[in-house]
Amino acid sequence: MSLVEQKIADLGLLLPETSKPLAAYIPAVQSGSLVFTSGQLPMRDGQLLRTGKVGAEVSAEDAKALAEVCALNALAAIKMAIGDLDKIVRVVKVVGFVASTPVFTGQPGVINGASEFLGRVLGDKGIHARSAVGVAVLPLDAPVEVELIVEISR
Repeated sequence: MSLVEQKIADLGLLLPETSKPLAAYIPAVQSGSLVFTSGQLPMRDGQLLRTGKVGAEVSAEDAKALAEVCALNALAAIKMAIGDLDKIVRVVKVVGFVASTPVFTGQPGVINGASEFLGRVLGDKGIHARSAVGVAVLPLDAPVEVELIVEISR
């Protein structure tokens, strides 16, 4: 077990199997020393954990927890691509999408769920640039989607 996976386990979590893609794409791709993940939904055991819009059916607090699940799933996709999460040199960028009502403006707080999780698991390697974007709808009516770009050692 990698050190990163041990830190995940210490948080009471388990690195999941990568979910099957919902369309014509792969979960992660490596280009040089960078790994780009596809957008990861808050899925567990192949099931979407929640549906709906943040600010309506889903609270900001619940959406923040779902963003953490998305980040965990992104790490699983990275492991699938490179084999060992200890190869992560740093998280370069997090992009988070929040399906929200038109008046909801707390997207950054929701995506903090992913950012804070990455910091707990990766320490200084988890500090990153980020975008948090409000959108009208996400695949399967998911409230949150997160993608990562990480630099890895070769």
